[in-house]
Amino acid sequence: MKQPWWLGYWQLARMHKFPAGSILIFWPCAWGYVLGAHGNRPEPLELAYILAACFIGSTILHCAACTINDICDVDFDRQVERSKNRPLVAGTVSMPAAWAFLLLQTAVFFGILSFANKPAFFCGAFGIFPLHAIYPLMKRITWWPQAWLGLAMNWGLPTAWLIAAPQDVRSVPMWTLTFGTFCWTIVYDTIYACQDRKDDVKAGVKSTAVLFGNFVKPILSLFAAAFVGTLAYAGYVTQQGWIYYAVSVGGCAAHLLWQFVTVDLDVPEQCWRKFQANGDLGYIVLAGMLAEWYLG
Repeated sequence: MKQPWWLGYWQLARMHKFPAGSILIFWPCAWGYVLGAHGNRPEPLELAYILAACFIGSTILHCAACTINDICDVDFDRQVERSKNRPLVAGTVSMPAAWAFLLLQTAVFFGILSFANKPAFFCGAFGIFPLHAIYPLMKRITWWPQAWLGLAMNWGLPTAWLIAAPQDVRSVPMWTLTFGTFCWTIVYDTIYACQDRKDDVKAGVKSTAVLFGNFVKPILSLFAAAFVGTLAYAGYVTQQGWIYYAVSVGGCAAHLLWQFVTVDLDVPEQCWRKFQANGDLGYIVLAGMLAEWYLG
């Protein structure tokens, strides 16, 4: 049976795996907006509207990032078992069509971003280029592509923070927490990359999963601790109360500890499940922030 014409584009944008990936771009946006608005809390309906816009924008951005990644990595994908059936490799989407699809997604994202104030707009634009645009090239030139991805995936945090507080361009807690989420991405994307370690070595793909070797868990635990520490610091500076520390900080620490204790990095299915579980971690952190707002 011939597949519908649109299915290749759906898969190219990874929408068949939704919300994986998209949700990991969204959570830093949500956290950044809530902490940035700590001195000027919006009404619940206004907050819901803003977070919905952030979620739609995050989804479109993730789709565009997956598209450019597949455009750049089509030759690598042919050599990796997990990715050898992707649309560009399988020929269900042509390369010119993929480029046109990418331009459309980017235009839609900029259309959404245009409603933001100037500081947030320019911050968000930087997230598109160079951060997301150049990421696919990083695995060719550095063992730390996850570090560049950490910037790209979490650039929504300062962008959303500046939507709430455009004067906070030099905010220390904003940039400190941005660094923390950067560390978080290194954790979950290294776990994700462990799925393909054997194929990556053969194909010459560089990643922290390969670089860290047998020390993946000890090294990632340091990055996880840094993330939890920046959550605590940002909460202190923005004058959060005990609910935030108990739920957002404590819950985040407990969730990350559970990941390290239970994951077997030599079992690809477990790596994928723990990668997805980081999407659940976002609910915990946001729940503590909102509970502090309305109950604290």
